Amino acid sequence: MRIKKGDTVVVIAGKDKAKKGKVLQVLPKANRVIVEGVNMVTKHQKPNAQTQKGGIINQEAPINASNVMIFDKKANQGVRVGYKILENGEKVRVSKKTGEVLD
Repeated sequence: MRIKKGDTVVVIAGKDKAKKGKVLQVLPKANRVIVEGVNMVTKHQKPNAQTQKGGIINQEAPINASNVMIFDKKANQGVRVGYKILENGEKVRVSKKTGEVLD
């Protein structure tokens, strides 16, 4: 996947379109990502014996990775991602719009 944990992404489709957030978790087998503050759902939770209280909690649900783009600060918008191999043999992600290294 071109998206990694910790990236800032912008949502390009769905009910949370145009929202920005940080990627909390990447689920590559399901092709989904969990983004901070995006696709919030309510969950009814039972109280645990010692640690957790019961009640209704809000949490992020996974969204499809095709519905997000990596946010480039220089371009100030979502950008496509390409790869480039540097002189030292390291493979890095680059912005298709600005050519800047994203890693």
